[in-house]
Amino acid sequence: MELKKIALNDVHEALGAKMVPFAGYNMPVRYSSDLEEHHTVRKAVGVFDVSHMGEFLVSGPQALDLIQRVTSNDASKLTPGKIQYSTFPNQQGGIVDDLLVYCLAEEEYMLVVNASNIEKDWNWVNQFNTNGAQLRDISDELSLFAVQGPKAAQALQSLTSVDLANMVYYTFDKGEFAGVPNVIISATGYTGAGGFEIYVPNENAREVFDKIMAAGAEFGIKPIGLGARDTLRLEMGYCLYGNDITDTTSPLEAGLGWVTKFTKDFTNAQNLKAQKEQGVFRKLVGFEMMEQGIPRSHYEIVDAEGTTIGEVTSGTMSPSLGKGVGLGYVKTEFSAPGTELFIKVRNKQLKAQVVKLPFYKPTV
Repeated sequence: MELKKIALNDVHEALGAKMVPFAGYNMPVRYSSDLEEHHTVRKAVGVFDVSHMGEFLVSGPQALDLIQRVTSNDASKLTPGKIQYSTFPNQQGGIVDDLLVYCLAEEEYMLVVNASNIEKDWNWVNQFNTNGAQLRDISDELSLFAVQGPKAAQALQSLTSVDLANMVYYTFDKGEFAGVPNVIISATGYTGAGGFEIYVPNENAREVFDKIMAAGAEFGIKPIGLGARDTLRLEMGYCLYGNDITDTTSPLEAGLGWVTKFTKDFTNAQNLKAQKEQGVFRKLVGFEMMEQGIPRSHYEIVDAEGTTIGEVTSGTMSPSLGKGVGLGYVKTEFSAPGTELFIKVRNKQLKAQVVKLPFYKPTV
């Protein structure tokens, strides 16, 4: 299958990005080094082109009803300008995808979904659209720039009259940005470093990207690839779909009970409620390596006797902490912070310890 290209594919190649296939798209994985790019975002500001993400508009009198039925969080709490993290539960107790729900206006919402799941999610939501909500897939019309880091507000403020420094986390504003009208500027991100996500029409993508780079130059802005995006999100303990959450992981097992609201009816709500009442048999935990070694996805997690108790779902050497960290599912009795675990790295059992997330605690 031919790889899709984001609008600024050629720009990233010209910037010297190493391009790799990711979620069906040709994407920049790094420009300099993952380590350098990671520290740029933690200490200053970087810009990710994440235009591969999917966006669906849901509108009309039946919009909220549809969203309530297909998502686990309570979207009735949203008012215009607010954003919510949520999941699409499936009928088997797993997760179709995790997503953001934007309340654009009364009876108008935008769902932001993972690139690898655009078609799957579109079909899933449409399957439940039995009452006539208006749905539109605008994924191929928009570019999305994530400008992340402690200096993000300063770097972008000259491009808009929207007060960025005082924008509350998980809210957004719509306004002129870099000369383009009606741009969604949201105080969201996947790094834990603070910052904004900017949604622009593809035809304006180049000029907006160039203006972001120019405005951020004095603050040390750099383009950042998917490699650093992964280490940044992992330091915060954020789930990655396909690794830490899948069609077979329950939101309750994954620690997403906080976005699973039983005050309303939604797909598989009764079974998930029963699971909550009975308790789960396994849990997603964060762990830090106590010995030198890097945990990798699918490595076995064992107890002191070498008995398998779980599996690593994401792992890396944390650039900020200088030690191996990971996420993985373990039997519930091994999930308390402070519990000793062992990660099977090749033929060795390396000691690790369950810790409370996030691994990295920003000082700002």
